[in-house]
Amino acid sequence: MSQADENQTRRDLLFYAAGGTAAVAAGTMVVAPAVSQMSASADIRALSKIQVDIGFIPEGGQIVVEWQLKPVFIRHRTADEIAAAREDDAIISEMRDPTSENANKPEADAADVNRAIDEAGKYVVAIALCTHLGCVPTVNAGEFEGWFCPCHGSHYDTAGRIRKGPAPRNLEIPPVKMVSDTVIEIGV
Repeated sequence: MSQADENQTRRDLLFYAAGGTAAVAAGTMVVAPAVSQMSASADIRALSKIQVDIGFIPEGGQIVVEWQLKPVFIRHRTADEIAAAREDDAIISEMRDPTSENANKPEADAADVNRAIDEAGKYVVAIALCTHLGCVPTVNAGEFEGWFCPCHGSHYDTAGRIRKGPAPRNLEIPPVKMVSDTVIEIGV
């Protein structure tokens, strides 16, 4: 190969290498902002997880918080409510929805122990939307002293299980965990 051919080959190699580098850089300048734009904004990421102090909720009381733009019930049950819910575990197979609808235990049945967030069963956390048409049920109402949806008459027990009315499923349990004795985190 002559000196001129060798110089031409080097020039071609440098030309293609520079062109390839420029193409990669240009692609990165176009793709990076597009990918960045698709990721969740700070306000959306902030809604993905919340911590709630539940230590002030009296036994038999309930609060409603907002998580991912949805209302969420946090109920501190009495010993009688826990006993009644656990007694009803014997008839899970006869309930309309024997599944748990529980993000924490997706394979579990609707037993009260699978729907409460602590072993003692004191706290139940549920998305506060009726599974029939999305109305917000009222607390301590209905035939089972849990929640009652006034829109079409669905009755839920204190574990959030559908017991009567048109709702097809139990109230949904969001991803939740106890952070301490008095703080829970929703959106784990």
